[in-house]
Order: sequence, then C-alpha cells, then structure tokens
Amino acid sequence: MSLDPSLTTSRPGVALLWWPAALATESFNDTARLVRELIARALVDHGRVEAWIAPEDSASQRLATWSGLQREGVVRGGAVEDGVHHDRILYGRLATDAPVSEPAGFRQLLNAFLPRKRAIAQMLVRDDSSRVLMCELTYKPDLDLPGGVVEVGESPHAAVSREISEELSLRIPARGLLLTDWLPAWSGWDDALCMVFDGGVHDSSLLGRAVLDPREIKALHFCTLDEVRERSADFTARRVEQSLRALQDGASYRESGRPPESPV
Repeated sequence: MSLDPSLTTSRPGVALLWWPAALATESFNDTARLVRELIARALVDHGRVEAWIAPEDSASQRLATWSGLQREGVVRGGAVEDGVHHDRILYGRLATDAPVSEPAGFRQLLNAFLPRKRAIAQMLVRDDSSRVLMCELTYKPDLDLPGGVVEVGESPHAAVSREISEELSLRIPARGLLLTDWLPAWSGWDDALCMVFDGGVHDSSLLGRAVLDPREIKALHFCTLDEVRERSADFTARRVEQSLRALQDGASYRESGRPPESPV
C-alpha cells in the first residue's frame, strides 16, 4: 500500500482521497500541500471529492479541514474491518464550492466544522395564584415547562411561541429572557442550551382554551412550586425555581439549574 496520499474514483463523478494517519502527524505541511493538489486535480473531472476519516484521528480531521474539505457528518458503521463496523467522519468538497481563498469560501469551511449546539426554548407562564403552567407529556412521566427545540435558522424567542401555538393552540407572546440553563450530555442526549422566557400572568381559564397536540401533550396543569418539585425531574424543578427568582432578581445563567462551578 502506498504511503503517499492517493486519489481514486469511488463512483461516477466522485473521487475518494486517502492518506495514512501517520502522514498527517509527521509531515502535516507537506501532506496538506499534496492533498490540496489532489483535490484540485480531482475536481477537474469529478463533481465531488471526499475523504472518510476515523473519529479518533484528530490530525487527519485537521488536515482535511485545512485542505479545503468540509465536514459533512458521521457515517455510522461506514467502514467494515475484519467484520466489524466502524464509524467514519465524512468530509467533502464540490467543484462548485467557493474557493477557500475567498471570504465566502472560508466562512463556509469554518461553518462546516465549528461546533453546533442544540437549543431549547421554554416559557414560564403563571396564573394569578403564582402557579406555573406545566405540561404532562406523552413520552416521559415527569412534568415539564411548555416549549421545545429551536429549529435551524429560528430565534429562540420566536421558537417558544411557535411551539406553544403548535402543541397547545395558545398564542402567548414571549417576553424577556429569564434564564439560560446549560444542560450537560445525559442518557444519550448531547448537551444543549435551554432558554426560559417570561410568558406573563394569565387567568386559570387558559387551561380550558388549550387544544393539546395528542402526539406530545397528555394534559396541562397549573402547579405550585412544591407540586413542580414533586412531579418533575430535579433539574426541571431547579430551572422553574430559578426562573421564578429571575422575575425579581433579573435574568441569570445556570448549569442544570445550578450556579456554574468555578474553573479549576
């Protein structure tokens, strides 16, 4: 097997790049130059060039990026070695991509590999007895604040009112931000930022006006803080408590409902 970067046609119109992992560590600059040359050569008669890189090979991931390949995602079990499936990170470049030397091309390259974090938007809605509106969900036993995941290109402020309109058929404009709560990775979920917005005070008849999406919501309840603590996950109860406190003290930042730990 060659120890130099190689280029083959893997399927019509698509070229596959390969280099030994050690080359990305020992001769990074020389290898990057060779890879850039191979990419330019491949795109003369191919519409696409790609590289499949092992997730643990950080040097090759860096090499791919600085050679102009964009990170496109993880192909789970995409490589089979000795009968075992292994994940591979897919990098690619199209003949129509803007040159990396141009601002638009460089921004496109950065955007492909910089981290992206999931965002969740929720709303603190109260009745005139200071109880908090909580959702009884179809997919978990504990209560949660109304809201949901922010879609790509959507602002959290717009997302929370959209989610409440879709799932509860209620139109409640979001007011100011009360809490930004970072949620660490947990039970198969990646980490996320949860933003809680003030939904104001409403008459308890709000429950009767709601039309619930049966796929998501089983029931709505106005709950006291003690009831929230009893029927919600501990981090949700901390989030509700801190959001209520923010009505008086101002918006704050928490991590799973707690003050962030000081860096070591």
